[in-house]
Amino acid sequence: MWGIGVAVYFVAVIFRTSLGVAGLDAAERFDVNASALSTFSILQLLVYAGMQIPVGLLVDRLGTKKVLAMGAALFTAGQLAFALSPSYGTALAARALLGCGDAMTFISVLRLGTRWFPARRAPLIGQVAALFGMAGNLISTVLLSRFLTDFGWVAAFGGSAVAGAVVLVLVLCFLKDHPEGYEPAPARHRGAAFVRRQIADSWREPGTRLGMWVHFTTQFPAMVFMLLWGLPFLVESEGLTRDAAGALLTLIVLVSMVIGLVFGQIIARHHKARLPLALGTVLSTAAVWATVLGWPGERAPLWLLIVLGTVLGACGPASMIGFDFARPANPPERQGTASGIVNVGGFTASMTTLLAVGLLLDASGGDYRTAFASVFVLQALGVAQILRLRVRTARRERERLVASRVEAVHVPAEA
Repeated sequence: MWGIGVAVYFVAVIFRTSLGVAGLDAAERFDVNASALSTFSILQLLVYAGMQIPVGLLVDRLGTKKVLAMGAALFTAGQLAFALSPSYGTALAARALLGCGDAMTFISVLRLGTRWFPARRAPLIGQVAALFGMAGNLISTVLLSRFLTDFGWVAAFGGSAVAGAVVLVLVLCFLKDHPEGYEPAPARHRGAAFVRRQIADSWREPGTRLGMWVHFTTQFPAMVFMLLWGLPFLVESEGLTRDAAGALLTLIVLVSMVIGLVFGQIIARHHKARLPLALGTVLSTAAVWATVLGWPGERAPLWLLIVLGTVLGACGPASMIGFDFARPANPPERQGTASGIVNVGGFTASMTTLLAVGLLLDASGGDYRTAFASVFVLQALGVAQILRLRVRTARRERERLVASRVEAVHVPAEA
């Protein structure tokens, strides 16, 4: 069951990142500049981020199967429409539709994992789900880019839409929300008041807010690089061939898959390692980015670009740590809503940086070093918020632990 959900997420990530290997082709096809090109990904992420809390509420209310089915139908229609779009405007609408469907996948998969696996495996299950998402990124980096070169725009994007139709059929025919006999109790309240209470109660938990800022700070450097600006930066600024740039993007994905498994195992065994891993990833990313952008001369050496690809590969797994702060802070009936709040973080940061890079590229005459310096602003903001919330979250977790121990002592006596 969980595998079907992961398959939907796998295809969604292929569609989400497909523009990352087609940025130069899209600029030529629709005759747009850097700012207009970045609007594709900004709009897609704007829709994605804006949908996260509504999707979390939908998952809590309707269950995984219905939400995943809606998501698969929408992102498949969006990918097909993007393949056939005759103009920039219709292509923008297609990416918005794709972003809407994509937004429904990951939170649903996280919820599915909590229903089919014990709670102690949640960190590892979440990282494995993200690993399959990275595999989708790998497919778009390696195969879709090749299909685009060999068969053209319409065949590459239109042909890939078939995968969306396949996973939609799998969801409709085979997926179950939970094991037999483990159906959760239905929510007792509906309506606007219930929705407001779900969101407010989730937000009130320091662990939810800390998770959001961890996701915000860790995810976006790699997301921006993989989603749109990495290939143009490596080709136009660093002088790599498209094949060499594609290989470096592939390295990011492969490193992310390995680190995801490592982080999942470490956090499952050592709960206190969450924050050091997240902050270590942020600081490493900032240090290597600063070295690349500040390297004397026109181009950074290849070995340094490989190091950059390696540290960017840790960003995705580190962003998953955000969910590990929110999960224990919220009861089962709020898991979808809390995950939605966390997921808003990274995609808001990615959307902001995509826009900033596009505007700075146009303003600076194509200076990627100036444009990518915007990464450090958001990293500084995120780290400040993480440090502010970490004490509150630790205090709240200790209170829950004491309360659970007291309950464990008194329940048998009352019985």
